[in-house]
Amino acid sequence: MTAQQATRHRHDHVPPGTPTEDFPACDDLAAGFVAGDEGSLTAAYHRWGPLVLTLARRSLGDAREAEDVRQSVFLAAWRGRAGYAPERGPLGAWLVGITRRKIADALTARTRRAQLVAAAGARMTEAPVHSDALPDAVLDRVLIGREFTRIPAPQRLVLTLAFYDDLTQTQIAEVTGWPLGTVKSHARRGLLRLGHRLREEGIREHPA
Repeated sequence: MTAQQATRHRHDHVPPGTPTEDFPACDDLAAGFVAGDEGSLTAAYHRWGPLVLTLARRSLGDAREAEDVRQSVFLAAWRGRAGYAPERGPLGAWLVGITRRKIADALTARTRRAQLVAAAGARMTEAPVHSDALPDAVLDRVLIGREFTRIPAPQRLVLTLAFYDDLTQTQIAEVTGWPLGTVKSHARRGLLRLGHRLREEGIREHPA
């Protein structure tokens, strides 16, 4: 591969309108980020900030809250950069994981605010939830989760980003730095392997 081809491949999944000459290779960017290089922080923000904002807006439905989440994601990542382990996955996937937690925190805070408002207006009671009312599908979800951990790590990462973070295959390619064809291959093989293992376990199919 020529230097020009390598550079083009490196920037295949950069958000439109972003100056690609400012982007180092993923490995170099991650190494600089962990080492505390502020230029790497800026590059990471420009590279994955739009995706973080998109995920936050999709989940929260509020532009201001989404922007707050984006800021908190990169602040938390910068402060906790020593906890990033490259062998566990690419930097983009790590940032998506932080994004998921920050979105959950924002939704929890929103719920608490709503509860305070409701409590101020009236006292409300809740009907007890009986354990025998839980659907049979709960057990199947536990088994599915167990089988999910047994498929190869690259396939598991792609399926996790697709199902739990609701990313498109193009966005997954952007996060992981893998070619889009590789992402599609991992997704297809992961689904086939997971389905095979579930059939071996005899797990019933339930709608999600």
